[in-house]
Amino acid sequence: MDNGHQTSLERGANLIRHLTGALSDTPGVYRMLDESGNALYVGKAKFLKKRAGSYAHIERLPLRLQRMVAETYDMIFVHTHTEIEALLLESNLIKKLEPRYNILLRDDKSFPYILLTGDHDFPLLTRHRGVQKRKGDYYGPFASGLAVNRTIVALQRAFMLRNCTDHFFSQRTRPCLQYHIKRCNAPCVGHVSREDYAVQVKQAKDFLSGKSAYVQETLAKAMQKASLEQDYEKAAAFRDRIRALTAIQVRQDINVKNLGDADIIGLVQNGSKSCIQVFFFRGGQNFGNRAYFPRHGGDEQPEDILAAFISQFYENKPVPPEIVVSHALKEKSLLEDAFSACKGKGRKVRITVPQGGARKRLVEFTLKNAHDALEQESLKTASEKSLLEKTALLFAIKEPLKRIEIYDNSHISGTNMVGAMVVSGEEGFRKSAYRKFNIKQAGESDDYGMMREVMTRRFKNAAKEDGPDLLLIDGGQGQLNAVMEVLEELGVVDRLCVVSIAKGVDRNAGREKFFMKGRDVFQLPENDPVLHYLQRLRDEAHRFAIGAHRARRAKDISKSPLDGIPGIGAKRKKILLHHFGSGGEVARAGIQNLQQVPGISKAVAETIYNYFHES
Repeated sequence: MDNGHQTSLERGANLIRHLTGALSDTPGVYRMLDESGNALYVGKAKFLKKRAGSYAHIERLPLRLQRMVAETYDMIFVHTHTEIEALLLESNLIKKLEPRYNILLRDDKSFPYILLTGDHDFPLLTRHRGVQKRKGDYYGPFASGLAVNRTIVALQRAFMLRNCTDHFFSQRTRPCLQYHIKRCNAPCVGHVSREDYAVQVKQAKDFLSGKSAYVQETLAKAMQKASLEQDYEKAAAFRDRIRALTAIQVRQDINVKNLGDADIIGLVQNGSKSCIQVFFFRGGQNFGNRAYFPRHGGDEQPEDILAAFISQFYENKPVPPEIVVSHALKEKSLLEDAFSACKGKGRKVRITVPQGGARKRLVEFTLKNAHDALEQESLKTASEKSLLEKTALLFAIKEPLKRIEIYDNSHISGTNMVGAMVVSGEEGFRKSAYRKFNIKQAGESDDYGMMREVMTRRFKNAAKEDGPDLLLIDGGQGQLNAVMEVLEELGVVDRLCVVSIAKGVDRNAGREKFFMKGRDVFQLPENDPVLHYLQRLRDEAHRFAIGAHRARRAKDISKSPLDGIPGIGAKRKKILLHHFGSGGEVARAGIQNLQQVPGISKAVAETIYNYFHES
């Protein structure tokens, strides 16, 4: 250990002793901060003084935590009433701040659900992702959109439920294609009564709630009855519905009787790399699985990684009554109490480690999937690392490439101008680091001005260590010049390698030209793997930029001329639009006309009129 590091370590330890000396031993959360005020680590404690103060005993710490202490320049403490509150706050802060020394769940995307709406006479069967605001019954989570779509198709075949929007439903005068391919029985045109449709909806709810055997038995009896009555067409329809339900169950890899609602979580670790596989079971049915690769140090124990993952994973998700795990957790009771408290009075959550039987076999199946996923991820990472090494060699970058930022702009004739930044590294694209820039100052269709604005906003407050190893710009010599000009003004040009990539005159992929300061324009062979890698980076930036532009354009299209009028909220806006038919007609209306609208007083009418007619 060098003297500089030893001095920093002693300074950090003395700081911790000083800051924790006056603490009381209550539950709470502590944050360790670096010299710039960024969070290095977030931890919880039942006894805050004792836990936070333990970092001052540097001789007991592993090398990784000694480095953390050496980088610590300040600490923040938050006292909580209970250890459960500390656990919940810790999970929230870790996900928000992403401290470098914490075990960190990555790629934490929301899950899709199946929704059976409850605000219509003929409920809609649809896919849902996000906040569950609409009235109805939600079933999930499903591991992927593919799993949801596949299940919805099978449910449509089995229960003949509509998947059209309420507006589309209300406009129909004859059955649509879904009716003709036997996925809906056309309630929109009265081909099924409200009562009969309600029976189909109840059967679908029963099936999704785990009563699949009961539903199939009911359909089988109906098929037998129709057959005895020699109504063979009706019997064939019931047969097809039974087959559709069977198809859902056959596709599932593994099922366990009496499992109900549960998540099965297994961890496989190989040094600093690990995979956590999660299988979702709802109503005893397998709703799919997803693999996670949390960030952690090589000295972390599997049970600690798993506990940290579970705490962060359920921070913003519904918790099932049972969580089956592969490793015994030290904080099992604390997690159970925290999850049970979140679910409400009388609703308990159990975390179990099966010792045998069907649940044990299910955990082993989960671990096998985790092992296979970790191997695949390792191969992918090795391939990505090799491409990064070759890219660094191509652009004469001496240090290993850890962060590449790729930039692109998107607009239509100078409107809704958006700049986009995507980030890539050893583990592929880091979507949590993506950033979009709504262009505010550049002139219409001024691509160089747009790029200058994006670079200024990205790097004007960047710390010395806060920067990419490579900047890849979608464009030619002009874009490169604009970027270099801004970076020089900001004083960061010397520590950044900037490359501009442009397609040829005929816009053919494979004939890209590369522009760098102090180097002649060059091209790569069409079959060069580095070229394909750089194309993939450029295309991802292009995709993200176009998506951001479309979202901004759609938002502008949906704006109303009434949005900026003081005192006109959603209710009055709706009344005005219903009365006049459009925002333009409201703008052309006189004060007396406006007063004729229910709820619009003379004062409000004058406010509206003046808004549109003041010079």
